[in-house]
Amino acid sequence: MQILSPLLFLCLVILTPVYGKDPALPSVTLTDVKTVYETGSHSAFTDMTWFKGKIYLAFRSCPDGHMVHPTSTIIILASTNGEDWERVYRFGIKGRDTRDPHFVVFGNDLFVYTGTWYCGELRPKERNMNQMLGFGVKTSDGNKWSLPFELKGTYGHYVWRGATANEYVYLCARRRRGFKEIPSLQNHDELVESRLLRSRDGVSFQDIGHFQLEYGDETSFQFTENGSIQAVSRQGGNRNAQLISLTKPYNDPKVIDLGRYIGGPLLFYFDEHILVAGRNIRDGKAYTNVSVLQNNNLYDLVDLPSSGDCSYPGMVVLCPGCILVSWYSSHLKSQDGRSKTAIFSAKINIR
Repeated sequence: MQILSPLLFLCLVILTPVYGKDPALPSVTLTDVKTVYETGSHSAFTDMTWFKGKIYLAFRSCPDGHMVHPTSTIIILASTNGEDWERVYRFGIKGRDTRDPHFVVFGNDLFVYTGTWYCGELRPKERNMNQMLGFGVKTSDGNKWSLPFELKGTYGHYVWRGATANEYVYLCARRRRGFKEIPSLQNHDELVESRLLRSRDGVSFQDIGHFQLEYGDETSFQFTENGSIQAVSRQGGNRNAQLISLTKPYNDPKVIDLGRYIGGPLLFYFDEHILVAGRNIRDGKAYTNVSVLQNNNLYDLVDLPSSGDCSYPGMVVLCPGCILVSWYSSHLKSQDGRSKTAIFSAKINIR
């Protein structure tokens, strides 16, 4: 885990953001764009990590499409160089839609966590967040994987990205405030809060704090040297994303509006750069973008080949000055003109 210095963290939280472009940005080139996985199924929601000498890439694939379906599965690929991939594991959860896999390296094990919607034998007309449940799988060598196991303490929560610090696993998990039951999803967004969960074993989790008390959504976060948290959070209802800082006991978030919508955000530290990636909207059209965060300002670096249904990037350091990035997008077309949602990778060279 890369740690942000306390001085840089302080600079991040005291300045006001301005959306724009700055000529004094790092030089960035995008190379080696590849289609990693495309089978005709809806394949989406990526994450990547290094583990014991290999790069692992996880994503969801579903023959029935983007929405909630019990036919969805999580696919895990492995590579030694970021170019040649082999499938090492695939799993689903019976009667549940399985999506948004995220890696956490904890102790000697690699965990993959996933949020799941309840479907049952007959898919409900209304999705009920109060029936959500986190699941995980793990491996100690990348070859032999556990069967899926429930994440205790996550019923009614949708688990998302994680991080480790001080011998604990932490997860972002959103839930409906007070687990309130509502007759429709019309006023759902404002009732959702984004929580911080913690586990000592990677299996049993406790609620210890929060990122957002309303319009809570996907959150990517990292720990600083002094135990503080820096996070980038999407907001429900297509509101602007937020830059959030938390100090112990993680119940008083300091929030800055980032001036733009970001879907499926990723916060990634690379050398002296703080990168933010995810789905942006420009002229009413969606695309996946990588920006740099400087003094709480987001500055665009590069757009990834993408459009429509896209985002959820993953990143790993591949070489000095080079990042491997994964994402999904529906910009490819089949012979009959229909969109194909596939998994992509590329190298981002930063100087």
